[in-house]
Amino acid sequence: MSTANDDEAYMDDEAYMRMALELAARARDEGEVPVGAVVVQAGAVTGRGANQREGSGDPTAHAEIVALRQAATTSGSWRLEGAALYVTLEPCPMCAGALVAARVSRLVFAAPDPKAGACGSLYNLCSDPRLNHEVSITRGVLASGSAALLNDFFISRRHSTG
Repeated sequence: MSTANDDEAYMDDEAYMRMALELAARARDEGEVPVGAVVVQAGAVTGRGANQREGSGDPTAHAEIVALRQAATTSGSWRLEGAALYVTLEPCPMCAGALVAARVSRLVFAAPDPKAGACGSLYNLCSDPRLNHEVSITRGVLASGSAALLNDFFISRRHSTG
């Protein structure tokens, strides 16, 4: 049964995911795979990120890593306990590991990633009891919007190179 607080939390999830989707669209416009991420701590956005691998030449410049770095700088600590990360695509193993290492409390993602997802699709690093920290996961928030953005991006890439 859904409570008023559950409904309110989901509305917040949607609002933050919309911010992440805007960042993903900007990444697309810059020729990057359209993934965006937002870190929220105590109701305030402390980190934002979009994929920057192509532009920076940095293989670690995933949206999640960019957002986590900004949140750590903003908060003054690498420990992001109590933070939630909203991202448009299920994190890969590197990013899931970073969430655990940063002690992020909650992950909310839009679309699953059946080829590289490490938060339920292929692996579940965020909920592995063998690790020193577990991250609560909410899946599928605005998934169709994220999937459409990704699908359109890859279709346009195939047509431009084909």
